[in-house]
Amino acid sequence: MTDNTRPFGASDRPEFLPAGEEPQDSPGGPPPSTGPYGMGPGWAPPPLYPVAPQREPRGPNIALYAALAVVIALVAGGVASWGTFLLTRPSSGIDPGYALSTPSKQPTARPPESVAGVAAKVLPSVVSLEVKGNSESGTGSGFVIKGSYIVTNNHVVAVAGQAGEIRIRYNDRTSSGARVVGRDPNSDIAVVKPDGTVKAPELPLGNSDGVVVGDPVIAVGSPLGLSGTVTTGIVSSLNRPVEAGGSTGSDYALINAIQTDAAINPGNSGGPLVNAAGQVIGVNSAIATVGGSLLGQQSGSIGLGFAIPVNQVRRIAQELITTGTARTSRIGITIDQSYQGQGVRIATQTEGGAVPVTPGGPAAKAGLHAGDVILEVDGQPVSDSRELIVTIRSKAPGDQVRIKFRHDGEVRTATVTVGAAPAPSARPS
Repeated sequence: MTDNTRPFGASDRPEFLPAGEEPQDSPGGPPPSTGPYGMGPGWAPPPLYPVAPQREPRGPNIALYAALAVVIALVAGGVASWGTFLLTRPSSGIDPGYALSTPSKQPTARPPESVAGVAAKVLPSVVSLEVKGNSESGTGSGFVIKGSYIVTNNHVVAVAGQAGEIRIRYNDRTSSGARVVGRDPNSDIAVVKPDGTVKAPELPLGNSDGVVVGDPVIAVGSPLGLSGTVTTGIVSSLNRPVEAGGSTGSDYALINAIQTDAAINPGNSGGPLVNAAGQVIGVNSAIATVGGSLLGQQSGSIGLGFAIPVNQVRRIAQELITTGTARTSRIGITIDQSYQGQGVRIATQTEGGAVPVTPGGPAAKAGLHAGDVILEVDGQPVSDSRELIVTIRSKAPGDQVRIKFRHDGEVRTATVTVGAAPAPSARPS
């Protein structure tokens, strides 16, 4: 049996040939190798290994390197600064070398017509009063007028009585004693005279008849003892019948007041209410409160302050300086307080010894009688006795007023010359 198998890898060519003999081509096989590595005609060349394409050489990227250098420098600088801060900062957070910039100098002068300009003009003339009596004491305000006299409220100095003490403190922080020249409980005005020479300038007095609602005003004084306080507002209303001073006895006063929303508090009493030109148009005397309307009550401002018109103050102050007392204007009637109708009715019978119409008095001379009802004074309606009283008291003795009244159902008009009541009991202390 013939074995046709061949070992793996065996070829058909004989392993050994005689020298010089070449093997014969096998039918259908590849041509014999005639070149190196077994290659010859008819053989494909060996596969080539891939070669990476060659890039053209370039110079270094200068911009990129510069940017990287800047970033590295910034980061390194920041890290170094932060490290220095962490190493040098005090553990408590205090920095002994810390300092803020010094502010630049700014001018303090203000236009004369501004609130600051008016305040600078008025403040040197406004004073604070410290008053002591036998068992009471208090503070108030005042202002210097011609002749170095000081105007204030009666209820400010009334505490001193006959043997009390009054101390004047000026805006420049100097002080002096003072004495009462005269005081008038019916108008709540008083005048005092400081001891020694007064260096403070006088404050000019304006004309309260020219004041209208909406005018800007400034109140100056010593509320709650805080001297040199300035507040501002407007004239809220005119001809307000207001009680000032005490509620009973000789301190009771009815004033025909200027109403203002400038903040006025206890201690402002007697201080000036001035206009935009720095002229006094009123003397601050009362405030409205939730529980009452007297400045003596320790309550704050609610925007309703009241000042005595300066035209009335001027007359009262002049009379106090020249005579020691002041006259109270009147027309010589007794009012029926029980009347509830329109206007104000003259009493129909004698009350408390007072006759309805004083014989020979201003009302009697003008033709008014008991039971007549007064409707208007100078064209202004009067709705109650308070309005009539303050309207007449705001006039000076000798002034004439035109009164519209009803007599036996007929409306009449009469001109009444205002008279004066007997001098009050208050005398210089």
